[in-house]
Amino acid sequence: MVSIRRLALEEAHITGGFWSRKIETVAREMLPHQWLALNDEVPGAEPSHAVENFRIAAGEAGGEFKGNIFQDSDVAKWIEAASYSLSHHPDPALEARVDEVVRLIAKAQRPDGYVNTYFIVARPDKRWADLAWGHELYCAGHLFEAAVAHNAATGKTTLLDVARRYADCIDGVFGPGGGKIRGVCGHPEIELALFRLFAATGEERYRNLAIFFLEERGRDAASFDGKEPLGFHIPATKAFGRDYFLNHERVREQADATGHSVRAVYLYAAMADEYAATGDEDLLRALRLIWESLVSRRMYVTGGIGSQAQGERFTSDYDLPPDTAYTETCAAIGLAFWAARMTGIEGDSSYADVFERVVYNGALSGVSLDGTRYFYVNPLEVTPSVIACRQDHEHVQGQRVKWNACACCPPNIARLVASMASYIYGSSGDELWVHHYAESESDTLVSGIRLRVSQRTGYPWSGSIALFVDPDRELGLTLKLRIPGWCRSFACSINGSKVEAADISRGYISIRRTWMPGDMVELELEMPVLMLRADPRISELAGKLAIQRGPLVYCVESLDNGVGLQRFVLDLEAPAEASFDPKLMGGCVRILAPGWREDDWPETGEGFPPYAARKRGLKRVGIVAVPYHLWGNRAPGGEMRVWLGSGG
Repeated sequence: MVSIRRLALEEAHITGGFWSRKIETVAREMLPHQWLALNDEVPGAEPSHAVENFRIAAGEAGGEFKGNIFQDSDVAKWIEAASYSLSHHPDPALEARVDEVVRLIAKAQRPDGYVNTYFIVARPDKRWADLAWGHELYCAGHLFEAAVAHNAATGKTTLLDVARRYADCIDGVFGPGGGKIRGVCGHPEIELALFRLFAATGEERYRNLAIFFLEERGRDAASFDGKEPLGFHIPATKAFGRDYFLNHERVREQADATGHSVRAVYLYAAMADEYAATGDEDLLRALRLIWESLVSRRMYVTGGIGSQAQGERFTSDYDLPPDTAYTETCAAIGLAFWAARMTGIEGDSSYADVFERVVYNGALSGVSLDGTRYFYVNPLEVTPSVIACRQDHEHVQGQRVKWNACACCPPNIARLVASMASYIYGSSGDELWVHHYAESESDTLVSGIRLRVSQRTGYPWSGSIALFVDPDRELGLTLKLRIPGWCRSFACSINGSKVEAADISRGYISIRRTWMPGDMVELELEMPVLMLRADPRISELAGKLAIQRGPLVYCVESLDNGVGLQRFVLDLEAPAEASFDPKLMGGCVRILAPGWREDDWPETGEGFPPYAARKRGLKRVGIVAVPYHLWGNRAPGGEMRVWLGSGG
């Protein structure tokens, strides 16, 4: 086990560039907008009632619980995102809002430590009666994660004390003996949250409880069979079988990515946490098998996962239709969490490659540039006229919305973006790992010596990276720099001298030397425009191409190319041009790819319209492509497509 420690937000900061703008948008726009939405103050948005539920549970308001049974988790994720934001952007007004909702949560907490507004307000007699669908432990997990983040960012302990009391309550109810409940939550989340709570508090009971929940899963595979949710009906279809809950097998026996996609990746992240805590090789074997299943056969080119709307789930190998892709934003975020953990325990760049693909494409597509509109699903092909008519496209959104009735995704994307600095660097003994490239700086201790590393780069638009290594005094250190899987060639130099025959292992350059204050490493990653083919076993994509440059997948929109995007064919023999446009959607690289557009058919002719034995008429054109995560920001409601025909 490699055991690479991620540098915390106290040790790493975004200082400029791409991610700085995103984090500023979280602080300026997303968090205030989400606070209004959680308080039902956004005109035209789906009502939330989430904060009001806490007011009712705290005895400060009257009325009934409203919203989804898991509505508490939206508030918890917002607190977590706000806490990360406060680490970057001190904001007294935001901190006061956080303090107020923390006060409500603390007041709503029952004497025995229990906190859940649905079961406090609506069904006090049904505590722990609906483990399949009730989301009690799921909501608890998000509360624990929020508490850890809030304590780390502010030093305040109120929410952490609430979390500890609630964790103690749960520990008294669940376990292997003594009259306790032997069961698991239908939606994994508490497991990884308990590992975080253990790391923050040092209380071993929380780690042991996390391991209990993981080891208990699948012990009674039939435990959720036929269970009807409280208050609503779920159809008895194969979409909601045992694997939907990830309770179909013991965790060490699982080998395929299956079930509800968000549940799945949250569980896999927790399994990685257990491996990191125990070194159990059977767990690692299972994690590797599941990873291979997901990444090689059940993941979209954007890093999106979960192809089917019913059950929000994985289906079978290579079933990855672009137009009906569900690919929930939360699923992409959960995959990023898992990929980061696998990077830490394996030290292999293939995991960081997936993190990068997911974050720059399948996750960021879930929020508008201004931070106030959101996608729940992230399809790879949109035709508005089809969405309007076909029942199997009912879940596909042609434009982002102000809020969702099920609003798990907006605060989730906020907490990911606000915490991005913590994913860039890692440390292991006398090694400093640079997993990702962004304008940033880190400040940590290596072998007892203070080490500062900073990056200057235009990434992801440019592959030029300058790293400034600045220890307090000379330091023997191995600097490990990831070479992304999309990069075909690179050059590296130290203080202007080229590094010859760099040692590359598992996708990282290892540079071992005695570093002096002021040393500079320059890394130049070749960033060509790539034309990606899909595995022909993906039936809808046979013979088609997708455009990628650096970590970014591109798409075409009707705004740039006209309607009828299915008519465009890419020319593989002619080079595509990439150019940075500072005025395009805040500044991005646009690609002009040579190709053809199939001509309209004549009104009359031989054959039986719309079918005929006739030659294909092609007109030479330049095809304009923009980053997929930015689609729908200029003229919502148009056509969009990632995969195009191939002319070579």
